[in-house]
Amino acid sequence: MIDIHTHILPGVDDGAANWEDTLNMARAAVLEGITTIIATPHHANGTYTNLAVEITEHTRSINEQLFAAGVPVTIRTGQEIRVHDDLLEAWYRNELLSLAESNYVLIEMPSSRIPKTMIELIHELKVIGLRPIIAHPERNAEVVQHPDRLAELIDIGAFAQVTSHSLLGGFGKRIEQAAWSLLRSGLIHIVSSDAHHIERRGFRLRESYELIEQRMGAEWVYYLQQNASSIIDNLPFELHPDINPSSNGAVRRLFNLFRKK
Repeated sequence: MIDIHTHILPGVDDGAANWEDTLNMARAAVLEGITTIIATPHHANGTYTNLAVEITEHTRSINEQLFAAGVPVTIRTGQEIRVHDDLLEAWYRNELLSLAESNYVLIEMPSSRIPKTMIELIHELKVIGLRPIIAHPERNAEVVQHPDRLAELIDIGAFAQVTSHSLLGGFGKRIEQAAWSLLRSGLIHIVSSDAHHIERRGFRLRESYELIEQRMGAEWVYYLQQNASSIIDNLPFELHPDINPSSNGAVRRLFNLFRKK
């Protein structure tokens, strides 16, 4: 398995506090069957600023230490980039990282709302060849109230990542319901852990996939896991299991369905 959203680098944000935490997280990931982890420390969220050059060096060092410790997992570089006015300029200043050196970037909205600039930002990211993935939209209050607004962002080219803990009820019933609703509606493309610590917020990725298979079928697990692989390989995402390959504008029709409600 591949986990594309984690806070495994030590001492850089509210995730792993030190090398021991990182080592414990890496060992726990291996026990779940995770082979590749993308480190996505917070960037520009008002508390943390982790620049690309720092993350790259930190990741290189951690991989060396994990190899020496005999832990068979690979850490790749990334960031969880909060949407902010300077985002595009920060990209041009080489302060930002894509996920595992692909064209995919992980962006985070505030928990309370969808920024008014999101449509423009997604368009601009696409113009420069990037594929934006919206982190945990099920934890965004506006998306929970108005899922059609997430559908609109996906319709213009964004993707979305749900958190394993949301699917498993770790953030409460309302977020759990929103997570499953978005997934069943075809508005989710990736499942990842957003892991911070083995005790207070571990991976639980295998558990999530098992529950998805029970509720929605093995084809959904394949779809979501292949999309995670596509990030590593910098390939387009798989077609949604419930979308006819010969149809056009499938997500747009999904959006229109939400609007009619």
